[in-house]
Amino acid sequence: MFVPLSIPSPSEDWQAIPLGKWLHDLGLAFVSPDVLNIRTYALCILVGIVAAAILTNRRLTKRGAEPWVTLDIIVWAIPLGIVGARVFHVVTHPDDYFAGQDLIKVLFIWEGGIAIFGALLGGAIGAYIGTRIAGIRFLAFADALAPGLLLAQAFGRFGNWFNHELFGTPTDLPWGLEVPKPNSAFPVGLPDDTLFHPTFLYEVIWNVLGVLVILFVAKKFSLQWGKVFSLYLIWYGAGRIVWETIRIDPSEIFFGIRTNVWAAIAAVVLGVVIWVVQSRRHPGAEPSPYLPGREWAGPDAGVDSEETYSDASEISGSDDSGNDAANTTEVPARN
Repeated sequence: MFVPLSIPSPSEDWQAIPLGKWLHDLGLAFVSPDVLNIRTYALCILVGIVAAAILTNRRLTKRGAEPWVTLDIIVWAIPLGIVGARVFHVVTHPDDYFAGQDLIKVLFIWEGGIAIFGALLGGAIGAYIGTRIAGIRFLAFADALAPGLLLAQAFGRFGNWFNHELFGTPTDLPWGLEVPKPNSAFPVGLPDDTLFHPTFLYEVIWNVLGVLVILFVAKKFSLQWGKVFSLYLIWYGAGRIVWETIRIDPSEIFFGIRTNVWAAIAAVVLGVVIWVVQSRRHPGAEPSPYLPGREWAGPDAGVDSEETYSDASEISGSDDSGNDAANTTEVPARN
């Protein structure tokens, strides 16, 4: 079996797509070459969102939901997820924003700084709002989303590779990651050819494996009532505990443990709690992915009648026989 001696990092030129420069070079002189730079990290996240939306829609539709009702929910989940991701990062890295820096920098999300656990919290709030509006059970949507969420996170981790960030401790393993200099994250005093654990790749592999495991287990045991999502929390949290302990990027430390390790532990505990509680509360199957009274009738639903209705008959005030409906309708007296 071929094993690489190291994993190269992409050139810095791949960290952004210079759309502004391309348009300027094509003759659009009014477009500045310094604007419209699309970050590759953002594209990785976008691809992950699209993949998750497609998989979630497929799973939710198979449960009997209206096709693409998923979009009605994620339009709430994505914006609040982004806000949550930024807030969590800022709160857990206070020295980067509140040590004399300009406070407006807190809003400069394009300069980097988001956290998946904050995205999960904010996204959950958005998804709850979206499911209430769409009439979908929140836990039914969470179950449908679970494998897609892992898939989206796998795509997103490639953004760290392009950005030369969030790598692990030095290693001499044959799949060590090359990190080019200059790089503010490169530990001082280490030789330029030092290789590091490719934590982005570890998490990509772990997440993709998790997608397959969750899909298999969910189908094998017909898991519902939030138990598929609980598997996601346990799987992702367990992996993140390991990867986080070998990362060397700065982090707040509480009782000797990194903030994100605490968050990962909380995810595992929450997953176990959801599994136990829902197994006891709901031993049977979910009756529908919809809330009671909000069920989708389906594309073949219609009025069970041979009579037809047209806007014209309503406007003219006439019934189908041509008589004036207004003249044949009794209006009850008001007291």
